[in-house]
Amino acid sequence: MSTKAYYPISEIGAGKVGFSKTRSIIEAAFYGNNVVKVNTLKEAYELAKNSPGTVVTDMPIKDGETFGLEKDAKVLLFNDGAVTGRYAAARRIKGEPGVDEAKLDKVVMDAVYETRWKTMYHAECFVGLDPEFMVKAHLLIPEGEENILYNWMLNFQYMSDEYVKMYKNSVPVGNGNEADIYIFSDPQWTPQDRPDVDFSCLSDPLTLCYFDTNQNCAAILGMRYFGEHKKGTLTMAWALANRNGYAACHGGQKEYTLPDGSKYVASVYGLSGSGKSTLTHAKHGGKYPITVLHDDAFIINTDTCASVALEPTYFDKTSDYPTGCPDNEYLLSAQNCSCTLDENGKIQLVTEDIRNGNGRAIKSKLWSPNRVDKIEAPVNAIFWIMKDPTIPPVIKLDGAALASVMGATLATKTSTAERVAAGTDLNALRIVPYANPFRTYPLVNDYEKFKKLVEEKNVDCYIVNTGDFMGTKVKPADTLGILETIVEGKAKFEKWGNFEDVEIMNDWEGRTADFTPNLNDPEYVAQLKAAMQNRVDAVKGFATKKEGYDKLPDEALAAVQKLVDAL
Repeated sequence: MSTKAYYPISEIGAGKVGFSKTRSIIEAAFYGNNVVKVNTLKEAYELAKNSPGTVVTDMPIKDGETFGLEKDAKVLLFNDGAVTGRYAAARRIKGEPGVDEAKLDKVVMDAVYETRWKTMYHAECFVGLDPEFMVKAHLLIPEGEENILYNWMLNFQYMSDEYVKMYKNSVPVGNGNEADIYIFSDPQWTPQDRPDVDFSCLSDPLTLCYFDTNQNCAAILGMRYFGEHKKGTLTMAWALANRNGYAACHGGQKEYTLPDGSKYVASVYGLSGSGKSTLTHAKHGGKYPITVLHDDAFIINTDTCASVALEPTYFDKTSDYPTGCPDNEYLLSAQNCSCTLDENGKIQLVTEDIRNGNGRAIKSKLWSPNRVDKIEAPVNAIFWIMKDPTIPPVIKLDGAALASVMGATLATKTSTAERVAAGTDLNALRIVPYANPFRTYPLVNDYEKFKKLVEEKNVDCYIVNTGDFMGTKVKPADTLGILETIVEGKAKFEKWGNFEDVEIMNDWEGRTADFTPNLNDPEYVAQLKAAMQNRVDAVKGFATKKEGYDKLPDEALAAVQKLVDAL
């Protein structure tokens, strides 16, 4: 499905598709006489390579010609400064209660004006890798930020001949009522003292990620971290997909082919550091053929249950891949890492988090030889990944309302991928609905879509705990063993205590410890009850915070309240 870039004269005007106030402010900047179009990945590479501060390493890009680079292209390293993670406090969503769009529009209007003194680069790419769902995205960013531009084109699908043809043959999304995505970015922006601009609508420090997702546009101001641009783009693609019958998924998906030829499609949902990438790419010792859709961003068609990847490459933490690791052969670029000279005087990346936490790299699609852009087979199971010490390594949720509300109250720990306020307890559990902090529409939309998958499409739903269970570490061997046992149809679940809609499995291949919960232990029961009460409180909070913007149906509260009552 394609988005709209060109308009007949009769379709231009107030109140028509693509002509909100915010979008009009942003889109006009793309046509200024200070704008230079960057048409190819090769051009973007040369700009980034020659950008002041870029480190051109001596690490070759493997098979770079296959995705639009010169044969001798090298991995480029760029470091952003002190900020090395996303900053959620900067996000403002037009249409949410409490968001002063009049003030924000003026901030953006003035920021656009200030860029008239700069050379600006305009790049395009596709988000979504199959004719079923492909949207065009545009990025405008100033000279000096060439590495963000290059990484953005690497992360999404650059306009190769193959994908341009595919896009032209795709069906317009939303019956032609969805416009291209436009992102205006100025990482160099700082507030200027203007009598008509009120910066009280911004976060402290003064930064801004402002989204008008209903009109597919955004402004990113004062933010250097590439992850803001990656997730900002996905934010709008997920919102667009949500409006058009898809479940937006911040997670990974893989397809198993079993000995009898049948397919099993598993989707895992978790924040950065939860293990979703590890589980998605695990090869299970070669027990069965596996294909991978993606480990971070995809969508599920809630009618057909087929799934489409949104990105070709992988934005991974480099701490998992020490210098010299074979996986580093597939690096395309790196951010917020150090480097050094090897014994031959060649510049090599120092990929472990020595300089800072959350060092990152973009890895090529070639890293996963079993990669596909679409999985036609319907999804079989959803796995909510939580790091909640009161939950055993795996439980099964029966009932669509419970399955969906537990995703809406997914509990996990803060990731190093995020920039948080001083004094934040990184070990404290927090609720992140569906492991997707990038949702820009009412929470009930996600709730209904995942409920539909369970209720109407017979998708199974599980919670897997990849942290520790009451002080005992749940090891990767446990989680992988749990997945294999379920996929192979060998799982033996039984009723758990007094819970009506929760089942537990206590045995699986490769189990590393006894994780059987002791419901006769008053201390454990008290902690479990408190954890479930936190979820009840979260659902009640959705109904009152932001003027009830994220209120869930009464059935959702009732489903999670039953868990507390059972204890």
